[in-house]
Amino acid sequence: MSSQPTPTPIDAPPGWLRESTTADAGSFDELREPDGALRAPWQRFFGCYEGDAAELDQRAALVAQQIRDDGITHNVYSEQGTAARPWSLELLPFLIDAQAWHRIERGVAQRARLFDAMLRDAYGAQRLLRDGLLPPALVFGNPGFLRPLMGVVPRQGLHLHIVAFDLARGPDGHWWVVSQRTQNPSGLGYVMQNRLIVSRLFPDAFRALGVQHLAATYRRLLDTVESLAAQLAGSAAPRIALLTPGPYNETYVEHAYLAQYLGVPLVEGGDLTVRDDRVFLKTVLGLEPVHALLRRLDDDFCDPLELRSDSALGVPGLVQAVRAGQVVMANALGSAFLESPAVQGFLPAIGRALLGEELEMPSLPTWWCGEKAAWLGVRDALADKVVRPTHLRGGGQVTWLDAPDERAKWTARIDADPDAYTLQGRLRLSQTPTWRAGRLAPRPAVLRVYAIAGTDGCWHVLPGGMTRVAGSETASVSMQRGGSSLDTWVMSDAPVDSFSMLPQRLRVDDIVARRRPVASRAGENLFWLGRYTERAEQLVRLARATLGLIDDDVDAPQSVLGAVSELAQLHGLAPWGVPTLLQAPHLFERAVLGGLDADEGTTSVGFNLRALARAAESLRDRLSPEHWRLVRAMTDDFTQRVRPVGAGALPSLTQALAALDHLAVQLAAVTGAQTDRMTRDHGWRLLTTGRLIERLLGLAQQWRELVAAPQDARAGDPAVATAAGVDLLLELADSAITYRARYQRRADLLALVDLLVIDDTNPRAWAGVLRRLRTELRKLPGDDPYIEALLARLPAQGAGIALEELRGASDAEITGRLSVLADRLIDGGWQLAGDIGLHYFAHAAVGDTLLSV
Repeated sequence: MSSQPTPTPIDAPPGWLRESTTADAGSFDELREPDGALRAPWQRFFGCYEGDAAELDQRAALVAQQIRDDGITHNVYSEQGTAARPWSLELLPFLIDAQAWHRIERGVAQRARLFDAMLRDAYGAQRLLRDGLLPPALVFGNPGFLRPLMGVVPRQGLHLHIVAFDLARGPDGHWWVVSQRTQNPSGLGYVMQNRLIVSRLFPDAFRALGVQHLAATYRRLLDTVESLAAQLAGSAAPRIALLTPGPYNETYVEHAYLAQYLGVPLVEGGDLTVRDDRVFLKTVLGLEPVHALLRRLDDDFCDPLELRSDSALGVPGLVQAVRAGQVVMANALGSAFLESPAVQGFLPAIGRALLGEELEMPSLPTWWCGEKAAWLGVRDALADKVVRPTHLRGGGQVTWLDAPDERAKWTARIDADPDAYTLQGRLRLSQTPTWRAGRLAPRPAVLRVYAIAGTDGCWHVLPGGMTRVAGSETASVSMQRGGSSLDTWVMSDAPVDSFSMLPQRLRVDDIVARRRPVASRAGENLFWLGRYTERAEQLVRLARATLGLIDDDVDAPQSVLGAVSELAQLHGLAPWGVPTLLQAPHLFERAVLGGLDADEGTTSVGFNLRALARAAESLRDRLSPEHWRLVRAMTDDFTQRVRPVGAGALPSLTQALAALDHLAVQLAAVTGAQTDRMTRDHGWRLLTTGRLIERLLGLAQQWRELVAAPQDARAGDPAVATAAGVDLLLELADSAITYRARYQRRADLLALVDLLVIDDTNPRAWAGVLRRLRTELRKLPGDDPYIEALLARLPAQGAGIALEELRGASDAEITGRLSVLADRLIDGGWQLAGDIGLHYFAHAAVGDTLLSV
């Protein structure tokens, strides 16, 4: 084991550290003592840093680069819709010494116990209401109190499994509780991501300061929920899932990361169903029981039957399953009313009543305006107050009452509806150092810490958290409103916990039970991931061939131009109705160039790349970081590379061809990741099946257009009757090298049939695709009659035609037979895709359709 590095005392701080901006007057300075000297934690931190300001700039750039590479984003809501922006993470950590942390830990653990006791009382005896310790309006008047759950007692009486508190340090150095999150606290995924990035940039300081590790707390959360779920599972291994609102939620990326880190499936409401008061996960194997849900979905969206009827995110019947005690919810439904800022004003008396204790950590001075005496007592003294909505989750937007006209406006508003508003005392936030533009800059900070219920009946506080900073004293630290985050380092005065997320030795039954199920939605996204990848590859080859024909010095035969025009329109490379290459080559070229990255009215290259990226986004918990990074990079790169340069409204032909060549290389890498870097479970087989179906459709359509007689009589013979047509067909089938090696430059129809139709060793021949497709279909879950019904959509052997059957046949006879077979394969491919969707994703039987295919 390597020894801890020893910080070097800073006798003469470098200029960039000596000249750093100090905190604003009246704010606690996290960096410096009142006499200007560095505080002890920062003295030790910078004692481990031997670089200069330029190197800190480089490390800050590395933080931003790592966030982009890992695809860590945060969805921002606005009137224009939802937009993903990179997660904002500062270079320097927020440091907390051991002594300060011990006080925080005691205060937070106590509050977690108190809030869990308050929930037991609110949904049980309601002693607090009877004794006048909590006004009924703050309970029954809050939409977060769920009447359908009155009298419901969760497993072991534990309502809360995780609670978050926002803390701030005041000018005197003492910590205050600003707000609490009891419903579904966000941030745990980002906390771990922040730690992984920042600790790697300052490894010496991380070890020298004895920073506490985080893994044990995450394991503790999983152990607690697992122990409760085990009571429902009986002798079987309990199944836990993380319930997310989906990819459009502001923190979806952390949901995916947290599910991956904890090793639990990430599910949406549509993935679950309730049968006989039990919750089941819809998987490609059928329904599998779910015993516990780590919930990241707000209460009112969880069940459209009994809660919010317009919710498309929840699970119908989930509340009844909770009432029946058939599912563990972490956290339990109905805790949102405790997030009201008004509750804080009543906590000291409630703590004495329920716990027999005084609060270890104070809340901000709080006045609920619904109490007449409280409102009248502060009505004329609003200058040092902030106002918050009483019943919005988390207290809603904070309004500073600085200006006299602002105070007059709010006085009238509160007079009209006092119950709706809560006043709190203003606290000048401490200011922590951040690295901005080559210098240290202090920023107001709020620390979010997390308390986790343990299997031992005690509450344990995550030794770290998510610190957020604002741009100014009056700005919000909310990530939705421009705040930024810091990794939080808790220094230990004891040996650092070296716990791993790996639990104790597993049994054989545990191994079998922990194989991750493939949810139907995940299976569908994987199926389409394969299809969109193959579509994009086919479109890139077609676009390169089309633009290459236009750029060629030799005029292509009319049959080839006509076939290429038809294929381009059929595959969405050019819109229907545009003059073809036979009619107006220049206009067709402009249509193809303009449509490469189009997003509406076509299925362009860019459209398919974005569809592929959306499918991959929904699979973040299943794809490797490299796989996801490839998908995102090629989507962004292609858009950038085909963007018109200068005053032109379209990319140039040279620019487009270069962009397509680069994209072809990236798609080959994605194909490699899908082929060789994914576990061969049912999800991978659905991905491969989708890809093979799409390849079969594309190859059959290409053959039909290039080999069959052209519809335009002016075009003469089929395109494949010309050398240019043969070259085009081989290029689209990615088989030119093999053809030249086998047949040199002979342009023979039978040779093309042998290589592109009958040769099952060619992965892009009909027989090769069908052989692999039949293999994968036989390995999909399902009984024999169902699998046989799927296989019946395809020829029983080979490509459905043997070379011997073509002995003595003319080119016209060969073309005719293969055109019929191509039509059969196209129809069978579409029917097969529909059958798979109905059975594995919609859970309907083959043939259960309203319209025949």
